[in-house]
Amino acid sequence: MDLSPGRPLPAGIDTPCFLIDEEDLSSNLDRFLAALEARWPRSIAAYSLKANALPWLLAYFRDRGLHAEAASDDEYRLSLAMGYPHDKIIYNGPCKTRETFLEAVTRGAFVNVDSGRELLWLKELDLPGSGPFRVGIRANIDLEARCPGEFALGAEGSRFGFCHENGELGKAVAFIRGLKQIRLEGLHLHISSRTRSLAVYRALARAAGEIAAAHSLDLSSVNLGGGFFGGLPDKPSFDEYFREIAAELGRRFDPRRTTLVSEPGTSLVSSPFSYVTEVTDVKRTVADTFAVTDGSRVHIDPLMRKSEYFFEVLRRKPPAGPPLPRQVISGFTCMEFDRLFVLRDHPELSVGDRIVYHRTGGYTLCLSPMFIKHFPAVAVRRGKEWTVVRERPAAEDFIRIQSV
Repeated sequence: MDLSPGRPLPAGIDTPCFLIDEEDLSSNLDRFLAALEARWPRSIAAYSLKANALPWLLAYFRDRGLHAEAASDDEYRLSLAMGYPHDKIIYNGPCKTRETFLEAVTRGAFVNVDSGRELLWLKELDLPGSGPFRVGIRANIDLEARCPGEFALGAEGSRFGFCHENGELGKAVAFIRGLKQIRLEGLHLHISSRTRSLAVYRALARAAGEIAAAHSLDLSSVNLGGGFFGGLPDKPSFDEYFREIAAELGRRFDPRRTTLVSEPGTSLVSSPFSYVTEVTDVKRTVADTFAVTDGSRVHIDPLMRKSEYFFEVLRRKPPAGPPLPRQVISGFTCMEFDRLFVLRDHPELSVGDRIVYHRTGGYTLCLSPMFIKHFPAVAVRRGKEWTVVRERPAAEDFIRIQSV
């Protein structure tokens, strides 16, 4: 679809809005699955709901055969509501509830134990005549010691899972082994890194082998999580990630017997999304020139961390004057720091010009607040056709979900 200023967007959609290119999404998924299956044929891909839980996406990945990776009781229930059977749900994270934990384990979902209270919940299932039930366990490793400068919080360390280095993981393994109706079959290693480099995934795969050897684990699956780059020319490709993972895992695990589980999220959904905004006003002050738009940083950078964006400027008409040294592209909110970027050495923008931000699908919809304006609408492009898959909530919708 032509997004040039003056041309209408899909019926029922106004700026700001998100647009999904289904062809781009399909290409990402095809490349991911091809790389995973080529390097480790016995494998599972589970879409990580926390990256973007748009129901259209969940249905799309379900229909393509992916599992769902849920990190909370709400995501677990959403997975079921979207038609994922229990045996195609991987249940992770520290914010499970007792009810959903017990249900997931007994109904055949693959649950990775993350905390001490979950060990006690497992004990409730260790009853004569029940089970056996399979579970996995999340290991906490010191990534910073293994890959200096890579862990997201440096020397502060991760808070997820059971620590391998100080023996807490060994205690948890021993506890599970003491339960007659519980089988420990999986190892989960997912950790946030600064760079998402190949070295991180080599370290995770190597740690999986070390842990399995240290505790004599006979595992049916190893889960290294997600966090991959996707589709950037100067970053590792999917094939490079799985080449490194497979080379390291193969030292300890038999690819004919052990399933490699991967949990892609942003690497699949970031690039297919664009965020379309329009200039609504141009203001000149003693400090700067501000191009005010109907978009906002809260929609595409909710954590306020980005310093640059993939964007393009679409003008309504050819520029009439010389370039301006700088124009501050601002959002619609009342917060002064709702400023997206500085446009340098560019002709002055005019009301009605459009600024389109690309690669905006990762975490944006999940983390965007309904602040001042309601959530933007979302449409999907299939060839030349567009379909609205999320309408902007009306006031009545907001009242309905807030009422008791």
